[in-house]
Order: sequence, then C-alpha cells, then structure tokens
Amino acid sequence: MPRPLDTRALSQAVASARELLLAARGPEGHWLGELSSSALSTATAVGALALMDPAAHEPLIRKGVRWLAAHQNPDGGWGDTVQSHSNLSTTALVWAALGVTGGQAPVVADAEAWLTRAAGGLEPERLAETIAARYGADRTFSAPILTMCALAGRLGQGRAAWRHVAPLPFELAACPHRLYKWLGLPVVSYALPALIAIGQARFRHAPPRNPIARVVRHALRAKSLRVLQRTQPESGGFLEAVPITSFVAMSLASVGEARHPVAARAAEFLLRTVRPDGSWPIEVNLATWTTSLSVSALGEALPQEARQPILDWLFAQQHRVEHPYTHAEPGGWAWTDLSGGVPDADDTAGALLAIRHLQADSPHSAVAAGVFWLLGLQNRDGGIPTFCRGWGKLPFDRSAPDLTAHALLAWHTWFSDLVPALRPRVESAMRRAITFLERSQRPDGSWVPLWFGNEAAPDEANPTYGTARVLMALAGIPRASMHALKRGTDWLLSAQNPDGGWGGAPGVPSSVEETALALDALARLPGKPPLPVLSSGARWLIEHTDYGRTFSAAPIGLYFAKLWYSEKLYPLIFTVGALGRVLELTRRAR
Repeated sequence: MPRPLDTRALSQAVASARELLLAARGPEGHWLGELSSSALSTATAVGALALMDPAAHEPLIRKGVRWLAAHQNPDGGWGDTVQSHSNLSTTALVWAALGVTGGQAPVVADAEAWLTRAAGGLEPERLAETIAARYGADRTFSAPILTMCALAGRLGQGRAAWRHVAPLPFELAACPHRLYKWLGLPVVSYALPALIAIGQARFRHAPPRNPIARVVRHALRAKSLRVLQRTQPESGGFLEAVPITSFVAMSLASVGEARHPVAARAAEFLLRTVRPDGSWPIEVNLATWTTSLSVSALGEALPQEARQPILDWLFAQQHRVEHPYTHAEPGGWAWTDLSGGVPDADDTAGALLAIRHLQADSPHSAVAAGVFWLLGLQNRDGGIPTFCRGWGKLPFDRSAPDLTAHALLAWHTWFSDLVPALRPRVESAMRRAITFLERSQRPDGSWVPLWFGNEAAPDEANPTYGTARVLMALAGIPRASMHALKRGTDWLLSAQNPDGGWGGAPGVPSSVEETALALDALARLPGKPPLPVLSSGARWLIEHTDYGRTFSAAPIGLYFAKLWYSEKLYPLIFTVGALGRVLELTRRAR
C-alpha cells in the first residue's frame, strides 16, 4: 500500500522552492536564467575566432581549447552539454576546431578514434555521408558542420574538400522574402544568415562549373550580403545564438571578408558572450521565457510589490514593428530581451499567460495584439508553428502539439476579455487547434513536442513533456475533446516509473523537470484527481530536491538540429508549479 504524502514535508518543499525562485530574479526584478555551457558552441566560437584573427584572439582561443580538452567524455567524444552523450555533430566540430587551433595531440587522437567508430573511418566521404545522413534533407546543420570541417582541412585540401559541402543557394536571399516559403530552401526559416554566408563560402572555394550559374551567383553576391547585414541584430549575434553567429563569421573570413561589418560585429558578439572559464553557451539567455514560466508557476505566491515591475518589463519586450529577420508582424514576443530574439509562438503564448497572472482586470492593448499575432501564425492544419506560417517542409518549421496547446491555452485564458469583434475568430482558431491536437495525438495517446527531447528516450523524443503540455491546455477548456484528454491522461499515468517519477518516456530514468511537468498536468485534470499517483510523484520530487532546496538541471532542452541544452531554472520553475498545485489539491481534499 503506498505511503501517504507528508503534507508538512510538501509545504516545506513548496516554501523553500518558491523562496529560491524569487531569489533567482535579476537586479531589475525579472528572471534571466543560465543555459549550460556547450562544447559545440565553444568549438564553433574558437574556430571562428581562429579563422578571423588567430593572433588577436590567441589567449581566448587557448582558454577555449583547454575547456574543450577538460570536458572530453571518457569515450573520446563530446556531447552538447557536459552531461550529454557523445554525438557526431559536436565531436566533429570540436575535432575541426582543434585542427584550426592546433589542439592537444592526445585529445585529437581520442576524438579521431571516436569518429572512426561512429562513421566507420575518417575518410572525407565516410564522414560527410554519416553527417548528412543524420539530418536528411534538412541542411540547416549538416552544411555548417561540413563547412567548418572543410575550413579546418579535415575533408582534404582545396576544391576537393568542398565537394562534400552542399552548395547552398545564397542568391535566393536576394528574392522578396514573401517568396521564401515557396522556394524550397534547404534550411529552416530562421537559418537564412547561415544560408547566405556558408553558400558564399562554398561558391568561392568551389564555384560551379556552369558559366551561367557562376555569373548569376557572382552578380547576386553583394546583394545577398546586404540582406545578411540588414538581418544582423544590434548585438551582432544572429538569434543570440553562438553557433549560427560563429558559422557566419568563419564563412565570411574564409572568403576574405573578415573585416566586413557583419563579421566584425559577429566577432564582438563572441567576445562579449564568452564565460570566465573559456566556454560559450548555446544561447545567451531565455529571459522572457523563464520570466513568463516563473510568473505562471508562482501564481498568487508572487509578491504584490514584484508584479508591476515584471508586468512593465514584459510589455516592453513585445515586438512593435515588423521584424527584419522573419518579417513577423508586430505583436509577438521572443525568448530573450536581447536584440537578436525573434518573435515566436511559445514565447508569445507564455507572455500572454504571465500577463494574465499579473493583471487580472481589463486587458492591456498588448494582449489583443499578442492574441491577434498568434491568430496570424496558425497554419492551415490548425496547428501552430514556431516562427512563420506556411513553412512546413523541414522539421523545425512544422506545426507542433506543444506550441499549439500553449497558444490554445493563451486564447482560452483571455477569451472572455477580448473585444466582441475578435471573439468569433479566436473561437474558430481554438476549434481548429483542438482538431489539430486530436489528429496529432499518437496511437498510444501521447503527444511529442518540437523543442524538447530526451537523449535516453526512443528517437530522442520527449512524449512526457509534450503530453503534459497538451493536457495542461485541454484540462481547462470545456470544449476540448474528452476522448483525447482521457487517452493522454492514461498514457501519462502509465509512463510513471516505479520510483514515482517520470522520465522523457516510459522506462527512461526520472528527472526533476519531467516529473514536475507530469505532476502539474495531472493535478489540473477535471474531476477527481489521481491522488495516489500525485502523492508518489510529489514524494519523488521532494526527496530528489532535498525538500525544495537543491536542483540540478537535465539536458532536456532541444535546440534546432538536435542540439541539447539544460537551463538552470527549468527544474526549479517546474517544481514550484507542480508542488504548489499538489499542495493546493491536498488542502482541498482534507
């Protein structure tokens, strides 16, 4: 018979976790968070700086190489975080960086042994085929990896090395942006800077043999560079992401453009974002995202005096002009407060929900603009993509259940306060979103998210995260499909591990993040709550966080192109939300 939940221990854990989360705010009153250091980002940054000006950046390059050597996995490879399994992409990029910088011989030898086992050999053909196979038709990341390997001499010398790099059509960037989704670009919508810079590097080092193609592409080279310059944010960091920015910088340097304004600002971004230990994160910060999540997790526990500064800050983060990168209309929110952020569905929905917690009365004009922005993003299938409506050929541009559920919850939360003229359109969008969620539910009852995963789960997917997010939305919406809700609930209940926690999928080791999300979702369900399941899950969380006092982050964040990250605040935020909800239910049940 399961042990009853100790409500005093639960109360203590909730109080401790809330106190920690409130203390994690920055000096301006909102949350910044801290992304894990990344071997992949460090390798690309070190490689870019070495290719641009090795003498000027020598101390920083040396420090970065030392960090990479110190964090090599015992098997000789590298993963994206220091907790991650070795993978082909990161190991190949570190190997390339060590080739550019003259890395330590034993470290290089171990890396080559790992790559030989993974690819069957170090021959350029084998490596290129293995890397390309990992990503299929999506060249968003296979082309940059192979470009860096070519620049490092890892694929041979001269033109022969570049025949392994796909010739990206950089000249298409000169077309009107409205045509991009019809042009069949081989990279995702947000990777246009890499398309331009890497495409130009490939063109310079291995121009096409067709004279007409050479003339056309050469004629459009300057115009595509102007597009690249227009899309570069004030910070210099494309998407505030170290890898994309590094690939742009190294590609421009390789064609004699190291002093081009884009390359110079990219280098400044890299110098500004390096950490004291010589490493770089995958992304600078997720301030808007972590703040929205924290506000929603704390709910009424957020002190009154903290609310207005956070509300004002969130309003200030809304994008009020057309975005120069994706040409998104005004009204959305990005994941960060930095200039390289791009408005997206998840962060817009998150901000709208946080604003509802902070301002329960009549909506600010920003709310209507955010709701309208999400309406404009909805695809024909009823689902919500990340950045751009209508892009769907490559994985990270498609409609996704977790994004759709988040938008659905935001629409529902504000529906009664919207102006009457907007309600019919929102109601229609909600019906279509629910239909999409019904259709995208897997046969076993789960949903798979787009931007989160689990390295230990089948296909590296994270149905626990996806199912929890969808259930959180469907649980509060009367018009939701009860059949889909029940099937998702049954799956989530069956995915609980014998230890009481949840991993990314059934049988995967439990983590704080996934256990907390599952608990939060189950605690929101209509009807009688599954108290025995909630009790065992809450006990697992209490024990594995030392009563809400200690949190270690797991790499469940899935950046584009199968890149992993962990965020220091995720386990804390999710635990505050989950245990707070379970505590409320236990008090009601007494």
